[in-house]
Amino acid sequence: MKRSKALKAADAQVDRERLYAPLEAIRLAKATSTSKFDGTVEVAMRLGVDPRKADQMVRSTVILPHGTGKTARVLVFATGERAEAARAAGADIVGADELIDEVAKGKLDFDAVVATPDLMGKVGRLGRVLGPRGLMPNPKTGTVTPDVAKAVNDIKGGKIEFRVDKHSNLHFIIGKVSFTDEQLVENYAAALDEVLRAKPSAAKGRYIKKTAVSSTIGPGIPVDPNRTRNLLVEEDPAAV
Repeated sequence: MKRSKALKAADAQVDRERLYAPLEAIRLAKATSTSKFDGTVEVAMRLGVDPRKADQMVRSTVILPHGTGKTARVLVFATGERAEAARAAGADIVGADELIDEVAKGKLDFDAVVATPDLMGKVGRLGRVLGPRGLMPNPKTGTVTPDVAKAVNDIKGGKIEFRVDKHSNLHFIIGKVSFTDEQLVENYAAALDEVLRAKPSAAKGRYIKKTAVSSTIGPGIPVDPNRTRNLLVEEDPAAV
């Protein structure tokens, strides 16, 4: 793929021989963002796990302290009082049988899905539609629950989900380029803590092998994967 002059110039600012402290990496990711819009700041990790083995799957959720910078459209499968509770909490789309049929036919104008346990028998047949997009409700991520109002509030409030892919990579967002450096670092710290907490007991050797942060249209900045504490402290470049 041909890269623009702006992206080439941005990439030239990154020292590929360095592992940047998280604060410095985030500052550089913001400075090298070449988009004319408010880009998203993303994190990519390579984990030392084998996702083909069930006991080494890494999947969890975390509520970012400063949110994601975008308001997620939430669909809720619920009926009766729970449906009303979902609407009151700000759910964008609420329904049951008819809504399940609409989604099965390709209606996918939403970012997250929540379902009550009693409807999962019917929602389960949407696996082929929602699964590949990472939208299938799951009790482990709090999206299959009788307390749909809390689930909606959590998602609207900045809850993100991450799951290791078949190549042992993990991706998640930590906010927008317009966020302050401190907000992005604190969001990164919250997500990092949850990634560490989710480490499978069966995983051997180094758990987080590589980490990089980038904007939507910008180069990847290599981050020191060993920096897990005091993340708001920027290291002296001469000491790296």
